[in-house]
Amino acid sequence: MNNIKKYIAECIGTAVLVIMGCGTAMLVGCDAANGSGYLLTALAFGLSIVAEAYCIGNISGCHINPAVSLAVFMRGGLKKDEFIGYVVSQIIGAFAGCVILAVIFGAGGVEDMTGGFGANGLAGVNGSILAGLVTEVVLTFIFVLTILGVTSKKAGHGSFGGLVIGLTLTFVHILGIGLTGTSVNPARSIAPAVFAAFNGNTAPLAALWVFIVGPLAGGALAAVVYSYLEKDK
Repeated sequence: MNNIKKYIAECIGTAVLVIMGCGTAMLVGCDAANGSGYLLTALAFGLSIVAEAYCIGNISGCHINPAVSLAVFMRGGLKKDEFIGYVVSQIIGAFAGCVILAVIFGAGGVEDMTGGFGANGLAGVNGSILAGLVTEVVLTFIFVLTILGVTSKKAGHGSFGGLVIGLTLTFVHILGIGLTGTSVNPARSIAPAVFAAFNGNTAPLAALWVFIVGPLAGGALAAVVYSYLEKDK
């Protein structure tokens, strides 16, 4: 398969994730008093993965997440140049998604109920960097470990893999939204933080490194742990 096509697929898939996931968060809000907003946003992110898994999964594997690509790279599923291409494509896709959201929620458009393009933050953990890091590492570990298990040749989940992965993303969002907004995906965090800063809200950009380091660490840990568990005696 031509790598360019894989990169285009990753770009489109990440854009869809940001448009539907962050867009839903912007529309319904994610404050503690609005539990339905939590669930709608969690479902939007999860269903985005389900849709894209069955759309571009056969083209690029539907990583649409640098943490997933890192885990696949560590397990030998991507070459170094492919890994870089995937991550760059995912970040470009996330920015493209934010451009579309900026048009939809721009001047005279719909109000952004999150005040920052659905960007991640540490308000839910009282500003604690440690709590934010732990949250993102644990949630990403769970998510990526599930992906590695479902997509393993030994698993035999067949056509249900995309559904399981999407439901797992929904699952981790249900807990994570109230804590960090749930990143588990550096690309999904980078673009909204930058756009929020352009909109005058610099708090997400100041904490952005947490949502890059945490998910990447969680993805790497999942790759190491799953490789150990999968290895024959």
